[in-house]
Amino acid sequence: MTSRDCPLCTGSGGELVWQGADHRVILADEPRHPGFCRVIWRAHVREMSDLSSVDAARFMASVLIVERVLREQLAPDKVNLASLGNVVPHLHWHVIPRWVDDSHYPDPVWAPARREAPGRTIDAAALSDALREALSHT
Repeated sequence: MTSRDCPLCTGSGGELVWQGADHRVILADEPRHPGFCRVIWRAHVREMSDLSSVDAARFMASVLIVERVLREQLAPDKVNLASLGNVVPHLHWHVIPRWVDDSHYPDPVWAPARREAPGRTIDAAALSDALREALSHT
């Protein structure tokens, strides 16, 4: 996949919450998993080891800020962090709040659903505001 074919190079990847010089944070359109965020590196690179140590540390700091804000705002039972990129080989981290009653728990969100989603809703505007506030200090 080249940067011209990459959906993370040609599109936002979801609802843009915050953007810095080299990465952005989006709320993904994942109705069964409210609060699902992605932290996406701006340049088309495949792996964390493609980044300098300074860039990797800054990028991971944002991943951890997103996790912290999700925990504070949504009080999930667990937060999953994943950097797979098998389908879209563009460096990004998934930051996914999980609850024991969500449709896939305890399996990954990509596994077959075990049950109906509980219909959990979140205040996306308040979450976005909290994320922007926390990330603005990076």
